Amino acid sequence: MLYASLKLIHLLSIIVWIGGMVFAHFFLRPAAQALEPAARVQLMHQVLQRFFAAVLVAVVLVLASGLWMIGQSAREAAQSDGRFAMPMAWTVMATLGLVMVAIFGHIRLILFKRLQRAVAASDWPAGGKALAGIRTWVGVNLVLGVLTVVVALLG
Repeated sequence: MLYASLKLIHLLSIIVWIGGMVFAHFFLRPAAQALEPAARVQLMHQVLQRFFAAVLVAVVLVLASGLWMIGQSAREAAQSDGRFAMPMAWTVMATLGLVMVAIFGHIRLILFKRLQRAVAASDWPAGGKALAGIRTWVGVNLVLGVLTVVVALLG
């Protein structure tokens, strides 16, 4: 029951993260392009601020639940006098997940800070440039996230 609960938390957190990237990248951003630069940059700043807060929670939950599930599997193998060898798919998922976390850290701690400074200064060209950088790295993370899901399902 604990393993199933952890897997549910893990999956729901991933859905929030990847689903949010899909929404922002393919639906929100193109629709926001119709707005004047000041309105567009301010809207994206407000949306991303909320989204990144949710992603931070999702990242913590994904890492904690993933580590716990791996630990539980290793513990069960040890208790049955077996040897735990982490499946290759789990290793790939964990590696891709850690790369995604690092990219999210870059987006949130560096690129989003640039956006915040631009909004505070009403510097809309700088805000647009910051958003372009965020869009690029969100796109990379989205590809990695989809690849991770493929590995999870086919691995």
